Amino acid sequence: MEKNLEAKYDHHKVEEGRYDEWVEKGYFTAGDKSKGPFTIVIPPPNVTGILHIGHAWDNTLQDIISRYKRMQGYDMLYLPGMDHAGIATQARVDARLKSEGTNRYEIGREKFLERAWEWKEEYAATIRKQWAKLGNSLDYTRERFTMDEGFNAAVRHVFVTLYNEGLIYRGWRIINWDPEARTALSNIEVYHQADPGKMYYFNYHVADSDETFVVATTRPETMFGDVCVVVHPEDERYKHLIGQYAINPANGEKLPIIADDYIDIEFGTGAMKCTPAHDPNDFQIAERHGLAKPICMNPDGTMNALAGEYDGMDRYECRDKVTARIESEGNLVKIEDIVHDVGHSERTHCVVEPYLSQQWFVKMKPLAEDVLAHQQDPDQKITFYPERFERTFCQWLENIEDWCISRQLWWGHRIPAWYHKETGETYVGETDPADPENWIQDEDVLDTWFSSALWPFATLGWPEDTDDYHRYYPTSTMVTGYDIIFFWVARMAFQARHFTKDRPFKDVLIHGLIRDAQGRKMSKSLGNGIDPMQVIDEYGVDALRFFLTTNSTPGQDMRYIPEKVEAAWNFINKIWNASRFVLMNLPEGMKAEDVDLTSLSAADAWILTKLNQTIEHVTANMEKYEFALVGNELYSFVWDDFCSWYVEMSKASLSSDDPKVVKAAQSTLYLMLDHIVRLLHPFMPFVTEEIFGMLNEKEESICIASWPEKIADLPDTDLESMERLISIIKKTREVKIANDLKPGAHLDILVKDIDGNQLKRDENLAAILEKMAKTSWCDSLEGDLSVHPVKGGSIYIPSAQLLDREAELAKLGSEKKRLEGEIARSNGILNNKGFLAKAPAAKVEAERKKLEDYQKQYDVVIARLDALNK
Repeated sequence: MEKNLEAKYDHHKVEEGRYDEWVEKGYFTAGDKSKGPFTIVIPPPNVTGILHIGHAWDNTLQDIISRYKRMQGYDMLYLPGMDHAGIATQARVDARLKSEGTNRYEIGREKFLERAWEWKEEYAATIRKQWAKLGNSLDYTRERFTMDEGFNAAVRHVFVTLYNEGLIYRGWRIINWDPEARTALSNIEVYHQADPGKMYYFNYHVADSDETFVVATTRPETMFGDVCVVVHPEDERYKHLIGQYAINPANGEKLPIIADDYIDIEFGTGAMKCTPAHDPNDFQIAERHGLAKPICMNPDGTMNALAGEYDGMDRYECRDKVTARIESEGNLVKIEDIVHDVGHSERTHCVVEPYLSQQWFVKMKPLAEDVLAHQQDPDQKITFYPERFERTFCQWLENIEDWCISRQLWWGHRIPAWYHKETGETYVGETDPADPENWIQDEDVLDTWFSSALWPFATLGWPEDTDDYHRYYPTSTMVTGYDIIFFWVARMAFQARHFTKDRPFKDVLIHGLIRDAQGRKMSKSLGNGIDPMQVIDEYGVDALRFFLTTNSTPGQDMRYIPEKVEAAWNFINKIWNASRFVLMNLPEGMKAEDVDLTSLSAADAWILTKLNQTIEHVTANMEKYEFALVGNELYSFVWDDFCSWYVEMSKASLSSDDPKVVKAAQSTLYLMLDHIVRLLHPFMPFVTEEIFGMLNEKEESICIASWPEKIADLPDTDLESMERLISIIKKTREVKIANDLKPGAHLDILVKDIDGNQLKRDENLAAILEKMAKTSWCDSLEGDLSVHPVKGGSIYIPSAQLLDREAELAKLGSEKKRLEGEIARSNGILNNKGFLAKAPAAKVEAERKKLEDYQKQYDVVIARLDALNK
């Protein structure tokens, strides 16, 4: 059969032009209403640059599910889209403007937005090319962007609805402020780390008195915003000072000394400075006592006029300067080095400043409670894989705080609120005011996650009553990393529940982070990041996909190890070479209808039975998203059972004089290759398409082929005999190596089962043994026989065909030691009451059978040692 599989696997040739052909032919376009729907909406990458290795992992998992479900016959919608990424994109556009010698303030908001849209178009094109290179089977006819016209309408509708329901409000609160990006951040956009710092102890003089007391702070620069000193009402050290005044050593102003139960008498000095505009706890104290809340910093992290001579100075420089002045005046008691928990911006990594600001917030408690209530309903809950992440999800919702949704940016969904120029009245609406000349729109935009939270349903046309929304919502599976359960999964959950009265997706598959080979998080500072496009250029996308999805279980981090990517490439090369063997041994034009399994050999029946087992196991694990288990089973089955054993075994049948035996072997090879490439297709779409096309010339594409089903009506197969034969072949090869015999050296053997009963020669198995091991299966042998345990029994070889007695004694001694270890291990397990109580009965029975077999093998070895030592 002349087939055009190159002698050497070249991923560049296999992948070239293939993806564009698939898209052009509409293989990934959803809409076959004769089938049940299955929906995955891609977690949208942001338009700030190239996809990183984490995106590649994310996308590959989604695509595996999509291709698998498409092969199962579902109307599969894998919907693409991108996220506008407010802070990140604005920072990139700002950097580009800076390189051109200008900035957004010079060009104005309108021109800046034009430049931001130019950036979006440029990088969206790059992302699409990367999606193609990854092989993502996306329906581009439905591609969305979080700032497209339909999404804008959905965002406005949600904002206005929540505002009218009293769930969105505007107020003054202490928020997390990013001085570098100059915007507010929500709590989960802040990460905390242990940073070295200092604790400063200052003397505060009581006004009109010689008395002093000590107050400690980590942030002396905020002393210009202090409004009082707070002590506990029952603290005997300070009770007499309540109602008096202390002198602020930073600026000489008088501060009232007040009492509040918030103060911990045992912590620090027991006296605390209160800076309501720069600390959330101080803000609450000021609210209770009706105190002013002066802000002493500018939005860029410099000091303002309240700092006097330090006006315009960076906050950290001011810290040093004011401390030095206080010391010069004799009011510095001491400075201690400490390590404390400091908040940093998830975007810019600068130290976040607690900052009093007027912002927009979502009242989260009622929305979260609705989601939590439905998590108790099996028919409405979101199911997490692994299950443990549901607890993480619920715990965050149980302890949720109001969400600050306004951002001081220009790129994003501008808040649909306007303020009347004369009356100050606020108008919030889905449309602009009727007389726009009299109104000023809020300058802020919404947090990117506010729009991303609508992704599962707004992408399908909501709030319009679209066919896609009715057919494909709720979506089926969401794939994402554990690091954004709070950022995104929880927010999608409560927005979906509130607006669609349904869950946004039935399942959430959680994966971990990709780390370097040493287990470190990838970062620019370490220089250990991986560009998936470079990996694809070197090894091919199929190798990268197989590595990414078979080297970690759900929810676990994975280490990027180049050698494992190379191992995936070697596996693909093994499949390629086996495919060439199959294709070269099939008759011209063979197709599925030509398969004839009426004269199967033992090897044929064995491999087809193993194939059925593999299909069953793989399908079950695919349904549970256990792709590592699937990958490992396919690797073992394809490399070991098929390539290493059956391909070699089939040569005996292919060279038979009986045409029925040859036909059965060819049919088996055809079925094996066809089913293997179907099973592997979700993981390796390109190489499987190439092989499938060579094998099934009249089939259009494996992309629209069906998922393999178990082969019916196979004869009863003695798997134990075949497993024993494979063990015999391995053992005879080991024996030849151990005895310095050439691979072609001939051996004669007797075969006994595990109970010591001699097995009569099986002609089919004997032919395979002769072909693969140059070994004859005999019914009788004379003279001294050496014994060698194998799986399910033992083989006996004339000692005269081997080397000396001492060599055999040494080998038997090693085998005795190995078996003693196995027997001890099995006994330990079976004597473990916990194992016996918790393990399934089948597992316990399997362990007992192992122990029995080990003991029988051990008895055979001991008997042979006794014979040799007589």
